[in-house]
Amino acid sequence: MTSRGWLNTKFWQKRLRKARNAVAKRFFNTRTGRRLLIESIGPRVVSMTVDAGDHLMTFSPSDYIGRKVFRKGHFEREHVDRLIAVLRERGLMHGRYLLEIGGNIGTQTVYFALSGAYDHIVSIEPDPRNFPLLQTNIRQNRLDQMVTLVNCAAGATAGEIDFFMNADNHGKSSAYRKSTSDQKTSVPVRPVTEILDELSIDPLDIGLVWMDIEGYEPVACASMAPLLSRRVPLYMEFTPLFYGPEQTRDFIRTLAGYYEDCLVFFEEEEQEMKVVNLPGSIEQYDVLFLP
Repeated sequence: MTSRGWLNTKFWQKRLRKARNAVAKRFFNTRTGRRLLIESIGPRVVSMTVDAGDHLMTFSPSDYIGRKVFRKGHFEREHVDRLIAVLRERGLMHGRYLLEIGGNIGTQTVYFALSGAYDHIVSIEPDPRNFPLLQTNIRQNRLDQMVTLVNCAAGATAGEIDFFMNADNHGKSSAYRKSTSDQKTSVPVRPVTEILDELSIDPLDIGLVWMDIEGYEPVACASMAPLLSRRVPLYMEFTPLFYGPEQTRDFIRTLAGYYEDCLVFFEEEEQEMKVVNLPGSIEQYDVLFLP
């Protein structure tokens, strides 16, 4: 091959490579492309950070929530926005503090902080994989002065409990084993009232409790009777699938002893009902208990 022919070949190879890279860049900036990209990342990559516009989010690429953040830029941020809108419409934005039980890696924690709805957030998270990421996400978004992190589970008495870590979805880890593949560990547990007392937070200053702890909600609620007694707005993932029929009925009766009305969140609408009428046949739904 002559030098002219060689140069001509290199020129077209370079043009082809640039065109290929441009197409790949456009494709991997789509939701489908990002899904394929995140799912192809091997176990050597233990964490990633994305710029989500108004915040940064660090996550494990092997985790369901992390993959959602990578593909969509957020994880169920619309749930936070929807709840804040409902609370504002109903005049329920009282109290300086948000108590978050089940902070995970801090997705909702950051969304609440950015909303400015509350002066301070206390976020409780027991999972030893999630908590370092939660710390990172609070720190890198400069929310250290606004968010207090507590590394434990919320339970009836202080001590330690068995904790079962889900390999694929860290948000599904729980004090209850749901799969034989869950990895068992031990985590500290403390009553909510004890945590608030140590932080010198008056229960009267709590404006909202947000809770998502994969079936441990009845136990956590038993540890915060002073909050429930004053009927602080309580938003939780309510899961009859985890509780079973008998515990579901008992839990509804307990909640009905504190709250009369609630708002159940479905995909397209909210439905107000009496707490005693909460459905026990639906596997899982979000509900706001109203003061």
